[in-house]
Amino acid sequence: MQYPVDLTIKPKVAAFFEPDTNTISYVVLDPGSKSCAVIDSVMDIDYAAGRISYRSADLIIDYIRTYGLTLEWMIETHAHADHLSAAPYIQGKLGGKIGIGEHITAVQDVFAKVFNEGTEFRRDGSQFDRLFKDGDTYWIGGMKAFVMHTPGHTPACTTHVLGNAAFVGDTLFMPDGGTARADFPGGDARQLYRSIKKVLALPSETRLFVCHDYGPNGRDIRWETTVAEERAKNIHVRDGISEDEFVAMREARDKTLGMPRLIVPSLQVNIRAGHLPEPDETGKRFLKVPVDAL
Repeated sequence: MQYPVDLTIKPKVAAFFEPDTNTISYVVLDPGSKSCAVIDSVMDIDYAAGRISYRSADLIIDYIRTYGLTLEWMIETHAHADHLSAAPYIQGKLGGKIGIGEHITAVQDVFAKVFNEGTEFRRDGSQFDRLFKDGDTYWIGGMKAFVMHTPGHTPACTTHVLGNAAFVGDTLFMPDGGTARADFPGGDARQLYRSIKKVLALPSETRLFVCHDYGPNGRDIRWETTVAEERAKNIHVRDGISEDEFVAMREARDKTLGMPRLIVPSLQVNIRAGHLPEPDETGKRFLKVPVDAL
């Protein structure tokens, strides 16, 4: 599929780094209007205390209000396993629609069983306002965005291209960070390689924005790179590294990785589009901890 990149459109991108989960959220502004989108927001959790807060989301809300912006979309690049989405909270304050890739239904089906959600939990993606297909387009003011299905890290991963900027989620990291793991249910290293090559076939000057950065070797946190820089320098998938070489490296590396610290609460919330589980008859909400299921 040919993707209609328009490098003449240069959206303003404001980044918000959340240090507890090393997540970068974004506000992306249509350069021709006051319309914007939020990509991969964070809801804060004190997991040991069982307390939710919205400090990170409130920073985004304050930014949008300060500059008089209109929020049209909250985009989830995938169902994150390392942080909780704040999309419903932001939507309640500012409006807008919540969108994710259509293959979230496969993720919901897997993890509804892991967390024993029961038949009342909907596995059709209807918790979200829009399920994006590969090649779908949508508008942020006068800026046309398009969606690339980029599975491998998870089945539902998508890359969103807005003018000369592409938001890759966990598919790619900064060049010295490499690539995302591919050992979650539905993940696949070979599929990940092919998805990355699809992203890196975008024009070389396309700006790429990553969802996480961990400051390898003690460098400062960064989140913006380019297709050209990734092709030249990415330690896992730069030009010249074959698919078989990548798969062997990725599968061996994944075997050494532990589960993300917040995977249990994150997946239960994020397959619900960022909503917490429904309260019981006493008004209390609970997250489950499956034993030997992940």
